[in-house]
Amino acid sequence: MQSSIKNFLKEVISVVFLSLIIVIPIRIFIAQPFVVSGKSMNKTFEDKNYLIVDEISYRFNDPQRGDVIVFKVPTKGLELSHYDTNKTVYFIKRIIGLPGETVEILGDKVKIYNEKNPEGITLTEPYANIDKLSPNSNTFSNMNETIKLKESEYFVMGDNRHDSSDSRFWGVLPEKNIKGRALVRLFPFTKISIFPGEYNNY
Repeated sequence: MQSSIKNFLKEVISVVFLSLIIVIPIRIFIAQPFVVSGKSMNKTFEDKNYLIVDEISYRFNDPQRGDVIVFKVPTKGLELSHYDTNKTVYFIKRIIGLPGETVEILGDKVKIYNEKNPEGITLTEPYANIDKLSPNSNTFSNMNETIKLKESEYFVMGDNRHDSSDSRFWGVLPEKNIKGRALVRLFPFTKISIFPGEYNNY
């Protein structure tokens, strides 16, 4: 009897140990859960959407325009959002501008200048939610600014354009701050999808 109990306990311990060996590295180095908080990505993502974030792809490929990413908020972004600057806070936004490009914000339009488009190209953004009834509408629609991105710098924006704290306010996003991209949406169950929200048809 005692021998059976010992064997059972050994099996349980072995299973738990092997599970930890497999699960912990995956959680640390490959994928992490992320719960959307707020409305800055409406209607692509809504509050309480549950995502799995791919942390490994960007080790082999550069982030691209249209990718939906999760990142560590820069200090200025924390200050503007009234977070403790000693805290680590993560946002979810969409990549709009890439390293070396110039991003021009003309109200609700975004124009990109790069080697391929030296005269600039206005982005077609079917995912953008322009809420003219938002109390912030005038502020956003009257914006006029130009940002030159250096190496390893990205320009990110929320899809809910009149209700998003993003690069228009707190500046560029350093590549080192990027945690990963949205890989899977697990909740709500009616919207389960792979690479949710990703768009590359510019």
